[in-house]
Amino acid sequence: MLVAAAEAVPLRSLERLRVDLDGGVVSLIGPNGAGKTNFLEAVYFALTGRSFRTADRRDLIPFGGAHARAEATVRGEDGIEHVLLASVSRAEGRRHLLDGNPADPATIARHRPPVAVFSPDRLVLVKGPPSERRAHLDGFVAARWPRRGELRQVYGRALAQRNALLGRILAGAAAPAQLDPWDATLAGAAAALIAARAEAVAELSAPFAAAAEELGLGPGPALEYAPRAEADSAAEIEAGLLERRDADLRLGRSSWGPHLDELKLTVGARAVRRFGSQGEQRAALLALIFAEREVLMSSRRVIPLLLLDDVMSELDPGRRELLVARLERGGQTMITAAAEESVPPAARRVVVPMPPSAGGLEAVA
Repeated sequence: MLVAAAEAVPLRSLERLRVDLDGGVVSLIGPNGAGKTNFLEAVYFALTGRSFRTADRRDLIPFGGAHARAEATVRGEDGIEHVLLASVSRAEGRRHLLDGNPADPATIARHRPPVAVFSPDRLVLVKGPPSERRAHLDGFVAARWPRRGELRQVYGRALAQRNALLGRILAGAAAPAQLDPWDATLAGAAAALIAARAEAVAELSAPFAAAAEELGLGPGPALEYAPRAEADSAAEIEAGLLERRDADLRLGRSSWGPHLDELKLTVGARAVRRFGSQGEQRAALLALIFAEREVLMSSRRVIPLLLLDDVMSELDPGRRELLVARLERGGQTMITAAAEESVPPAARRVVVPMPPSAGGLEAVA
């Protein structure tokens, strides 16, 4: 699955910018302020309906404007093309369309490639709270095993129902015994989610370590899944919920389960989140992205589109060459860089001129 073209019309500083794409590595070259990151954001917005830089989509609207819009043309292996359009308006809110028609997120996801982003803003995945890493891991589970794509939502709904019942019990509007069926439901959903996460990390661990070492992360890089509910079955989790019921009733929430799990990224048994330098955190994020890409390629799943913003700036020439060599194994990648010489020659295949409205931005593939 390939993104054949992308367009921002308008978005942030970009008034109108369209780029026709092909497979392989495409490098967007231009000075700071030219709009390189904004264009990557436009691609991401068109495909997912979200931004990787802000939770408020209205931030994408140009200053003094009324709306922002981005489009992406996606071509499947059968040659059939679909157009995804995402927009946000101060007056009408947001829309995400597939071939001009509203579609639910699951339907849209089936018609686009997964998207992985490296950018300074995405470092929150490494150094931010565990919730960021849980959500990212669950997204990988959905890409690796599409039939497991709903596990996170199923568990979230069960958790919300149990927490709501805990609140009613605290208010005297329900009896503690009413938790029994919800404990069973939550335990079943938890067991499935924990198993999927554990299997995903087991597949990712070796390629993560290899990529991290290649990027110079340090001795002994590792990826580890740390479930809060260390249990092998739904029955064990249900028993654990019952054991903690009194504490949950005092707290008014569920204090045990996969909503509290952690995905640990470590170097020499030290958490990159707490002890890693900025460069090590960047390398860890890149290694995780590359590990996911390698697993999806080997399992013959849809290969993620990689959006790599300013990835070359802190890599020496040797590691830049290694990075591009990895990217050339397959899939589609867009890289931004301020200087053309920072992009290895292997990444330059086709020159795509950018319109003047992009501030002199030039794309080199």
